[in-house]
Amino acid sequence: MTAVATKATTTTAQKGIDRGVMAVFAGLMLGSLIASLNMTLVAPALPTIVAELGGLADYSWIPISAMLASTIVVPVAGKLSDIYGRKPLYMTGIVVFAIGSGLSGLAPNFWFLVFARFVQGAGMGFIMPLSQAIIGDIISPRDRGKYQGMMGASFGLASIVGPAAGGFITEHFTWRWLFFVNLPIAAITLIVIWFYMHVPNERRKHAIDVWGSITLSGGITCVLLATVWGGLQYPWASWQIVGLYAAGALLLAGFVWVELHAPEPVLPLRLWKSSIFTFSNIASIGVAMAMFGAIFFLPVFVQGVIGNSVTNSGAILVPMLVAMIVTSVAGGQFISRTGRYKGLLLVGLALMGAGFYLLSTFDVHTTNQQTIEAMVIIGLGLGLTMQTYTLVVQNSADRADMAVATSATQLSRSMGAAIGLAILGTILTQGMTTSIARYLSASAVQKLQSAGGGATAVFDPAQLAHLPPAIAAGIRHGLADALHPVFLALLPIIAVAFIVTLFIREVPLRQTAHVTAGRQVNGASGKA
Repeated sequence: MTAVATKATTTTAQKGIDRGVMAVFAGLMLGSLIASLNMTLVAPALPTIVAELGGLADYSWIPISAMLASTIVVPVAGKLSDIYGRKPLYMTGIVVFAIGSGLSGLAPNFWFLVFARFVQGAGMGFIMPLSQAIIGDIISPRDRGKYQGMMGASFGLASIVGPAAGGFITEHFTWRWLFFVNLPIAAITLIVIWFYMHVPNERRKHAIDVWGSITLSGGITCVLLATVWGGLQYPWASWQIVGLYAAGALLLAGFVWVELHAPEPVLPLRLWKSSIFTFSNIASIGVAMAMFGAIFFLPVFVQGVIGNSVTNSGAILVPMLVAMIVTSVAGGQFISRTGRYKGLLLVGLALMGAGFYLLSTFDVHTTNQQTIEAMVIIGLGLGLTMQTYTLVVQNSADRADMAVATSATQLSRSMGAAIGLAILGTILTQGMTTSIARYLSASAVQKLQSAGGGATAVFDPAQLAHLPPAIAAGIRHGLADALHPVFLALLPIIAVAFIVTLFIREVPLRQTAHVTAGRQVNGASGKA
């Protein structure tokens, strides 16, 4: 009788824990929803936005500004959540993201939009790493693959709706509504989190590494500016570009010195002594470069070269994201059942490499069907890799380092996305200066530039309607040639990620969580 009662009590307690986990997880899924919509809604509309507010040469600044802000915020997000709690910081991120969305929708010019996207990125810098840290707190590594697979699926599900909806909204209303639509979703997310997310928090005193954050963000900013401006605004050998790279090197060297002497460094260099941590973060940088390269440059090819509308270019991204959902869920289930993950990572990277190789061979004769096939292959690979590297890092981290290790992985992704977009954007804009000239006469190029057109004319139906067919065809040929090295440049990046993944030591996944969802931790004693 006693055994039966004990079993019943245990079952009831377990159900309470499961309900606590799912309540927390619901809030995280909503946060992931608005973050993923931020990328996928806007991506198909970017050619339209730059055609209205600025030239194609500034294309990459819109996503880069958000990634740069996220890069600055991510390193301190985990530390601040240890002081003030995961829930308040997570809600702060959503509020900041909503403010940035409203400002983006009201943007009167291009550079105000870049600033507003910076605010949005700051909000994402709290949302993304803290969602992973909360999962790391309440779910064991062995079970975490299943939940992180569902997180990846939520990203993919929102991504399926996002491109098609983003294209439809842009074509039938205005691109400004792409940002306004985030506001009601953010409000619902805040309500759910306020009432239902009960995350245990062991508050600890911390010293915020201000100088570490300043030197890191300053160094990355200088490198990004030099990469984007080099060869366009200023010659590569100019004092402006050389000076920016030199300043970036000095600031990053200063960052290393600060981290070696700070009592609580924003990015503890001791973490890099672990080969698992180091190789996983290097690979995460490569995966982020590839993912955002696909999300933000495929619409340029689909609209500018193939000639699809904004709505169709959004819809044509859907198969890639469906494939990502399938392998994200299946991969998470496989990891939870077997405890093995390295093989999945290698298969995913190989698929991504094959997909980008196909993209690098495309030209003006490429069909929608060929494009979809390549995107499906890339999506299958992304689904197997995107969340798994975070799992690998969390499994090797102690409880005390969980938040900062997770934030470091998110930082690697943000840095990879920002630097990757800067490099790929530079390759595209510099390539266009010579590629279009191969297909159009000097007088035709000069006439386009004086009329404020250029390559962006193929994105604007009003401009395209007034272009002679031969001119429009020349622009499409030139844009295809300029995009060829953009996709080709991602192959060596994926190859590096593949090689370092080979050296990741696969260790057994723990089957215990650090804390229990739904239970409050008081002080350092750990008493409920």
